[in-house]
Order: sequence, then structure tokens, then C-alpha cells
Amino acid sequence: MVRLERLRAEHADALLEFERVNREYFARTVPDRGDAYFAEFASRLRALLAEQDAGVCHFHVVVDGEGDLVGRINLMDVEDGSAELGYRIGERASGRGMATAAVAQVCRLAAEAYGLSALTAKTTLDNPASMAVLTRSGFTVVADTVIDGRPGVRYRRRLVAV
Repeated sequence: MVRLERLRAEHADALLEFERVNREYFARTVPDRGDAYFAEFASRLRALLAEQDAGVCHFHVVVDGEGDLVGRINLMDVEDGSAELGYRIGERASGRGMATAAVAQVCRLAAEAYGLSALTAKTTLDNPASMAVLTRSGFTVVADTVIDGRPGVRYRRRLVAV
């Protein structure tokens, strides 16, 4: 079971711990956030919450059946009915369908709660798990891209409110 919670200030400690514990794991397939991310975490979180309050982005944490924060999933750069999807699931929760379940939930939220009609996403070619999640979730490849110097692909999915 996976539940999404809209990012709140109360998530700060659990989110910071999640990012610290999974830093090396994430760095295998996505660009590392760098030491400054952790040193300036509190101010960065305040900035994210301000963006969310302004409607520019929608940030969520992914919580498992035991109530533990196991991931995050975000809709960024909301504009003209579209946003870019980004997500990460921690190492101990990977391979259990949580990313696919979280993407399905955020796609529903995007259409029904946030009024979006399309999402884009991108991943590096050396991240086959993310590519599989996006494909299973109805995203289609629309272009090749480069992400921090690494070859990747860009995806798109049209949304329909139910």
C-alpha cells in the first residue's frame, strides 16, 4: 500500500533522513544533490513550500503501509495545463511496485485535483527501472535528451479527469 501526502513543513525531519540514507543509492542513477542540499535543507524546504503555495509546483511524499516515508513524487513547473513529473523511491522500498503505484496516484491527482492535461518526465538511459515505471504508467517516449551530460529520454502522457 502506498499513500501520497502533500509536502508539509512537518515532513522536514523524515524527508531529510530519507535523502541522507538514500544519497548513495540515488547517485547511481540520478545526479547527486551535492553537500549544499543537505547543509541548506531547511531553507530549501521553505522555498519548495512557497512554490507549492504559489501553485508553481505540487510536491508529495510517498508513505508506505507502516507510515514510513519511502519516496517523493513531484509535479514541477506547472504551466499551461502541464507539469514535469519527478520521483524517487528509496532503496529499501525499490522493486516492490511503489514507484508505479505512486505515479498512478499522482497522475490522478494531476488531472482531478490540479486540473492538468499532460505530464512530461525524463530519465537517463542507465535507469531502466524508471524507464519501465514510466512506460507501465502510460508515458510514451517523445525525444532523446541529455541529463547532466548523460544520455536520456523525455516522455509525455496526456491526462483525462475521471
